[in-house]
Amino acid sequence: MRLGLKKGINNCYLIDGSFNNDLSGLQRAIEFLKNQPGQTKCVILSDIHQSDIEEKELYRWLNEILVENQIDTMIGIGEEMIRNASLFSIESEFFKTTNQFLNEKLTENFKNEIILIKGTRSFGFERISNVLSEKTHRTVLEINMDAVTHNLSFYKSKLKDGVKLMVMVKAAAYGSSGFEIANLLQINQVDYLAVAFVDEGVELRKHGIETPIMVMNVAPESFSNILKYNLEPEVYSLGQLKQLIDFINNEEKGIKIHIEIDSGMRRLGFEEKHYDELTTILKENPSIQVVSIYSHLAGADEEKHNDFTKAQVEQFLLLADKIEKALKIHTIRHILNSAGIIRFPEFQLDMIRLGIGLYGFEACQLVQDELRPISTLKTVISQIKNVKKGETIGYSRVGVATQDARIATIDIGYADGFLRAFSNGKISLLVNGKPAPVIGNICMDMCMLDITGIEANEGDEVIVFGKNPSIKELADAIDTIPYEILTNISSRVTRVFYTN
Repeated sequence: MRLGLKKGINNCYLIDGSFNNDLSGLQRAIEFLKNQPGQTKCVILSDIHQSDIEEKELYRWLNEILVENQIDTMIGIGEEMIRNASLFSIESEFFKTTNQFLNEKLTENFKNEIILIKGTRSFGFERISNVLSEKTHRTVLEINMDAVTHNLSFYKSKLKDGVKLMVMVKAAAYGSSGFEIANLLQINQVDYLAVAFVDEGVELRKHGIETPIMVMNVAPESFSNILKYNLEPEVYSLGQLKQLIDFINNEEKGIKIHIEIDSGMRRLGFEEKHYDELTTILKENPSIQVVSIYSHLAGADEEKHNDFTKAQVEQFLLLADKIEKALKIHTIRHILNSAGIIRFPEFQLDMIRLGIGLYGFEACQLVQDELRPISTLKTVISQIKNVKKGETIGYSRVGVATQDARIATIDIGYADGFLRAFSNGKISLLVNGKPAPVIGNICMDMCMLDITGIEANEGDEVIVFGKNPSIKELADAIDTIPYEILTNISSRVTRVFYTN
């Protein structure tokens, strides 16, 4: 059985293990709960039936595990729990049955908690999970945390001794949801996290993330939160640097920064012509500590750009050396992205930046088989209709039944991030293991599939992407990249994180 982490009511998170309560699984689940940062930690547990240990010894062991893992409160359900209530030293409540718990325990009492729900199947704890879950529509993005760990380990194995690892968790961890991914990365002791905007970093700090965080786009109005939440801004222009110095001087505080060099991307970053003024300003302002100097590669994923990539690295190293020598410092230098890690290992320098590779996609397609997809987007069939040959389906009547057909309306549309470009046969989704093409235009909240010849009922699950079809297949169908598919998934789609 797997553990799932999902959003609950009243700013709670639920770790759902509703159907099994064996000892090894229980201990692992409690340890998983411990590793979630911040918030009060609560367990809702049933009697433990799958054990040969004498009853009192068993519940003494359970108390020790709860104390050892710093669990704050426990709710015990079952006659054995009640008989052994005196053995628990943490704050506890006890109920004879699940029904009694649901009838007597007010859900409003659960606030700002991470709650582990772990019960033997006969207790029907799925009813507790349903009551405490945040109510959303039926489209769900499942994220396999074991796959995330696998992909992280793969890229770590490619690093030379002493090379640091920065992981990109911007855009809500490429659509997966930033906090949960960031927490897993923190547990695995990555050296840095990177976000696009200050508010993303603030949210991570509020959720207990302590790993150093680089912020890539920092506006003057967010300088105060940079200091308040101990974030480290990227600095890419003289004007931005001067604004930051004015703010720091007024606050009479120091700050760590990351200098971006434009080595050929032609996006953000200092150029060689800025070198003299940049180093002069930094010399005059010792409160500014340069932690790293870095640049972006424009074409590391394609062999035809190899010469350009090497020229970028050469230009970067030239300017980085000049800055370090002028300031008499040694910084962390980094230029490689996910593609560069695979194709240019000789340029690892002091740190690499892992992005899309963590999320299961290898841009060069050289080691794709070594990675695991982390996400599965699922929805359900709302209604099935029989449509006569020649009838039209959906807006603008572009969907036409070429034969008598069965049409399934499913609970996903472009407001969920299921792009309208997928309309009218561009892709097929998986219904009970069989491909069903999209028919007609995709609507805001739903779309239609042709399920003619497929055994299916209302309420059945539909796979939008996962192993089959893959996100890359969807991206290729509309001539885009997996990044766009991932980051377009709406926040209203429920994220469920699980580990096997």
